[in-house]
Formats: sequence, C-alpha cells, structure tokens
Amino acid sequence: MDTNHARLAPFHTERVVGGTTVVEVRGEIDVFTAQPLSARLDSLTAGSRPDVVLDLRPVIFIDCSGLRMLCRTRNRVLAQRGRLRLVTGDGCFLRILRAARLADVFEIHPDLPTALFGVVPQDEVSAAAG
Repeated sequence: MDTNHARLAPFHTERVVGGTTVVEVRGEIDVFTAQPLSARLDSLTAGSRPDVVLDLRPVIFIDCSGLRMLCRTRNRVLAQRGRLRLVTGDGCFLRILRAARLADVFEIHPDLPTALFGVVPQDEVSAAAG
C-alpha cells in the first residue's frame, strides 16, 4: 500500500445523539477502505430499527466500492425497519449519486442539525431573513 494512500485512508468517529448513531467518515472511501468501514456499519445496523446518520462532508473521494458500501448499509437499515441519512453538501458527490441513479434512493441532508432534528440552523435562518 502506498504511503500517501495510507495517510488518506478513511477513519471515522461515532457518537450517539438523541438515540441516533452519527458516524463521521473522513478521507477516501475506495476499494481499499470500503470493506472495513462496511464491516463496522454492519455491526452498527445489526439491531432492530437502527437510526444512523453518515456524515460524509469530510470525505474527499468515493468510488464504486464506496457507493456499494452505502447501498449495502441502506439495505441493511431498511431490512431492520430503520432509518439512514447521509449528510453532504458536496456538489461533486451529489453529481456522482445522480449519475449512478442513487440520488433519490438516499435521504440526503446538507448539514447535521437538519439530518438529526429536521431544522435549519439558526444562522442560516438569520442569513435568509436579512
């Protein structure tokens, strides 16, 4: 494995916010990194009615392996009658989802507060009003 790739390998943090598991993924999601991340998401979605938010804003690259991992996670969550939300504001990532015909498959939010609570952050409300 090339040392530059190891530096950009995704890592993630997990926390629970009001019963929802928030997983922030950083780095690249590709053929080398999707499988370990998928295994972790499998364990997080194994229970009944999983509620998961994947914060993908810090992801700098995703390939078809990453898209497959997202689809697998979505299918596991739906099979358990749970909910999966993606957080991304990256236009490039959204274009990739549209090109793969996956944009309407996922629940996508521009920021974490909207994904978690369905509310627009106060600073955005103030900016829109002013």
